Amino acid sequence: MTPDAAGTNNPETAPLSLSPELLEAVRRVAGTDHLLVAMDFDGTMSPLVDHAADARALPRSAAAFAALAELPRTTTALISGRALDSLRAVASPPEKTLLIGSHGAEVWMGPGSSQLMLDDDQRELLAEVRKELAEIVEQAPGTLLEDKPAGVVLHTRLASGDVAEDAVAAARAVLQDRSGVFLKTGNRVLETSVVHASKGEGIAFLRQATGATAVAFAGDDTTDEDALASLVPGDLGVKVGLDFTQAEFRIESPVHVCELLEALLRERKKAVNS
Repeated sequence: MTPDAAGTNNPETAPLSLSPELLEAVRRVAGTDHLLVAMDFDGTMSPLVDHAADARALPRSAAAFAALAELPRTTTALISGRALDSLRAVASPPEKTLLIGSHGAEVWMGPGSSQLMLDDDQRELLAEVRKELAEIVEQAPGTLLEDKPAGVVLHTRLASGDVAEDAVAAARAVLQDRSGVFLKTGNRVLETSVVHASKGEGIAFLRQATGATAVAFAGDDTTDEDALASLVPGDLGVKVGLDFTQAEFRIESPVHVCELLEALLRERKKAVNS
């Protein structure tokens, strides 16, 4: 029987995969007074894709996430490395969902939220960083740049392994000691920014701003470890994928994020309606 025939690759028919321990943790966090459900997007709600603009949340995850956003005493948020405009375009977030973009450098808390503004020195430094990276991309077939409000991303997903490694090494050699430039390594990307921020700081900000009494967070990338490390007893942290993690729980892929969000929705409904 092929994998698809067995249902393991079909998000609508995949067998239950959440461990009893994880289901118990879901029940526990769902019972808190004010729950913050904060999710990474790429590689978590959406499978990873070669072209960033093609990413979309799996339908079951999107539906459960939207339903959570409508529950009493429940706040949903997306915390992404994407710029906010890019995140909105691919995620189509529920109206009530809060957004953290550019690894925490951009924040949207609803209508009237202020935009990220760079000072003159930061703008000049960002232009220098982009020039350096553009010269590297010219010599590295399959690599490309993505501009963000506070940084530039070197994408290597479409490059061969050797080319990707050389391009990232060259970028690090030029930028890692540059004052005011901050680097993050992700899934076949090197993120540069002229604003210091992290997903962990994003979680802390959202916790305080919403008055959340517990947080449920899931993410797949190296940069999500900052968010996972910021969680406190009573929170729920879930790693998506097989890479190293500080998270207490792990699931294999975005297909299983569907199950996680549906379980969280089911238990949260019970808690707020009791």
